[in-house]
Amino acid sequence: MRIFLCGALISASALFANTIFAQEIEEVIVSSSFTDQLISEIENPLHLLSGDDIGNSSTKSLGDALDNLLGVGSADYGTAVGQPVIRGLSGSRVKVLNNSMVVRDVSGLGADHSQAIDMNNIQQIEVIRGPASLLYANGGIGGVINIVDNTIAREDFAGPALKVGVEGQTVNGGDTRNLSYQNNLQFLGDMNFSFSHKKSEFGNYDVPLKSIIHAEEEHEEEEEEEDHHEEDLNYVKNSDYESESNRLGFSWVKDWGYVGFSTSRTESVYGIPFHAEVHHEDEDEEEEEEEHEDERIFSTTKSDVVNIEGAFNFNNNFIQRMDYYFRNSDYKLTEAHAEEHEEEEEEEEEEEHHHEAGPTKFTNDAQEYGAIFDLSNDFANQKFVMRFVEEDTAIIGKEAFMLPAQNTENSFGYYASREIGGFELDAGFRVDQINRKGAVKEHHEEEEEEDHDHEEEDHDEEEGETTAYDKDYDGSSLAFSIGRQMNDMWHISLGIASVERAPSAVELFMNGPHLATSRFEEGNVALRAEKATNLDLTVNVDNDYFHGSLSFYSNNIDDYIYLLDSSKKEDGLLVANYLQKDAEISGFELQIGRSFEVGPGQLDLSFGRDDNTGKFTDGTYIPRMMPSRYLYSISYSSQNDLDWTIDFKDVDKQTNLAKNETASNGFQLVDARLTKTFDVTGSNGQFAVTVFGDNLLDETARNHTSFVKDQVPLPGRNLGVRFNFTF
Repeated sequence: MRIFLCGALISASALFANTIFAQEIEEVIVSSSFTDQLISEIENPLHLLSGDDIGNSSTKSLGDALDNLLGVGSADYGTAVGQPVIRGLSGSRVKVLNNSMVVRDVSGLGADHSQAIDMNNIQQIEVIRGPASLLYANGGIGGVINIVDNTIAREDFAGPALKVGVEGQTVNGGDTRNLSYQNNLQFLGDMNFSFSHKKSEFGNYDVPLKSIIHAEEEHEEEEEEEDHHEEDLNYVKNSDYESESNRLGFSWVKDWGYVGFSTSRTESVYGIPFHAEVHHEDEDEEEEEEEHEDERIFSTTKSDVVNIEGAFNFNNNFIQRMDYYFRNSDYKLTEAHAEEHEEEEEEEEEEEHHHEAGPTKFTNDAQEYGAIFDLSNDFANQKFVMRFVEEDTAIIGKEAFMLPAQNTENSFGYYASREIGGFELDAGFRVDQINRKGAVKEHHEEEEEEDHDHEEEDHDEEEGETTAYDKDYDGSSLAFSIGRQMNDMWHISLGIASVERAPSAVELFMNGPHLATSRFEEGNVALRAEKATNLDLTVNVDNDYFHGSLSFYSNNIDDYIYLLDSSKKEDGLLVANYLQKDAEISGFELQIGRSFEVGPGQLDLSFGRDDNTGKFTDGTYIPRMMPSRYLYSISYSSQNDLDWTIDFKDVDKQTNLAKNETASNGFQLVDARLTKTFDVTGSNGQFAVTVFGDNLLDETARNHTSFVKDQVPLPGRNLGVRFNFTF
């Protein structure tokens, strides 16, 4: 049900609203900006979440943590997986960075793969959309998300700082513990030392009764309740999640610059809440269903990352400073099956019998290195950037749908900004040389010799021709923005960008059953690079009565790569092919707000609306586009260290559907958070207690952007508490 009273109250105040970020935004440096500009000086749409906001909220996936921001959504796959969506674009079109370097995991290989990120003890999360995105990573047609931490300190720590936190949630019976410490150790030559640890354990999460839709419900005539015994579950099976992360960093900061080293490890185990089954024609479907009824399907991940970075100050007429970095990433994801039996021995035997081929392993080994030269002078702030990447990806095991692939990227860019006659000008140019190497094994179906003996399941081992491919993509991207402060109240900016994205290894070389999407996906080695032309107009207003902003954007993408379902089936799965067609994504984002002095504190009200439409040039819709949303927020911050926030999100029904796509009903979510901070006498520390509630109305909610929106709805009502101690 809708909250008419709450909605009416906030709507009535919307014309006087003010965004929460407006109070602090001008003091924060955007770490991912090569020109080191303040947020208020960047002429592109941008969001910022502080580390404190993340630290005082319930533990969520990255996509879920950003889902209340205008123009940003999540393609979820249970608790562990939430891949961000920006203005209708996701996957490899949205780049996730850590300290301005791309996170190298295998999330791009599957909708059910989590991202190798650690959001414990971070400084901030920056969301850069539209034209500015090309400044930070190639192929970022949708945008860039940068997670900033201080593991390698660029400035000396002022003194010791210890943080300890504990959190509990009801929706999954889970808890989280975290600890971080940083200090400047003078006895080791003023070495800055940083350590961070976090561990989370969540069980299967609860959902409203009868919110899980099963495939058999599509056959309307078979409506016997007894036959659909699982539709009455009030939780999502295999939606549990455990993770542990550790980061360790050192740095020395001197007059000449700084040098630092860090290492991090992130490990997780999480259930796969939906997994299609391959059915061969000679197999009995009922037997197969019974056989896998109690099957536990899960993934384990391990990510090891080593960073070396530093800077050297030249301060001469040509080069002011050089920043350099090196990152080595070693990522592994293993997807496994296990039968849930009470006796362990029996479980092992059953697992062996049903899954002789063993688990499926995904690996990604990558090295990235580069340098940024600051060439700023009296004429303009300017940077020259060099970046080199080598990446090897492999999938081995029963459900391998792609042969090993290699990726090489060389990028060179120039970026500048200056002010001329009251106009703020920003420009960037990037050249990318990308090489993708891979192979495709043709599948030949053998003549049906119905040998029902499953001792040799050689469907996967059939001989087939393997063809190797070596694909080069040389592209260039250009971005330009101009802004002007018209008067004390109005500011207008216009951004134009032309950005190229090379096809990913999956889009090129995929050729096999992708059970996370219930499809047999076939790549296309003839794919060309996408080219997006983006136009973005933003108007900001700021006076004594309210703050507001309105953005219109249009993104024309030539040769947009998409997955089209065919009418054929392979191994019981729908065959889907990667194809190209010109597309256009357009929309707007509106946010207005106001602040009031109330008692000993400040009350902030805000209202937002985002709307985007994605169509191909033939008039058909792009699949899994975000529906339109209304975002309302009330927050209060008092001088006696009491803060509270109520967020209300009203999501429209999505009826603009692609071929074979089903509609998603609208829903309303109410989230609330209250934090009280106490000074700890004698220890120069603070103790904060946060009480939070997510989906307080216990609504059945589905993200239309998710491949499994019907089978895996969003969690139901979640209540929790978090304790943070800072010394």
